[in-house]
Amino acid sequence: MQGDHHGSIEFTGHSFVLTDRDPDDVLARGADGFGGASHPDFMRWLAGSGGWIGSHDAVLVARGLGGGRLPERFDLDDHPRVRRSRTHRHDVRVHGDATGLVTIGRGLVDRLELSVETFDGQPNGAGRRLIHEARSLLPVGDVVFAQVAPGNAASLRAFLSCGFVPVGAETLVMPHAELSPTMNGRDTRLEHD
Repeated sequence: MQGDHHGSIEFTGHSFVLTDRDPDDVLARGADGFGGASHPDFMRWLAGSGGWIGSHDAVLVARGLGGGRLPERFDLDDHPRVRRSRTHRHDVRVHGDATGLVTIGRGLVDRLELSVETFDGQPNGAGRRLIHEARSLLPVGDVVFAQVAPGNAASLRAFLSCGFVPVGAETLVMPHAELSPTMNGRDTRLEHD
């Protein structure tokens, strides 16, 4: 993962706040496992002036299937999905074909993460096929995570239908982040506390 990431990771009835801020200050701001750790006021405080707040995503998990054949791609470095992946992950590999691309890399707490994007004009089912291909690129049994904005119902349905299960939610934060082209309009840069 690149940059100075902080964040809130939520599970049923508890949450973790990843930050270098004082734990007493975090608790005093109302971070708890019942929505406090993702409350907008808390997230603005965590990001600080000029910080970046990512989308509030569902965190999904599945296991690798092995036997994948989706070719690695070295011609997509300028694709927004690849740039974004490299902003939040390290050791990113890109695979794809004529229907879309898959990124696989190490993200938050060095966990293995993947993302998928179909190219314009692809038929229904292309995303599901790419998700399945992505799982197949990983050794059998390896754990892999995906983050999906809950409002992206098509993506959420695709990941769920491919064997991913929800385990929690998270929001990444980059205090004092320089807004880059990989951090598009879905994310928020703050100009005040």
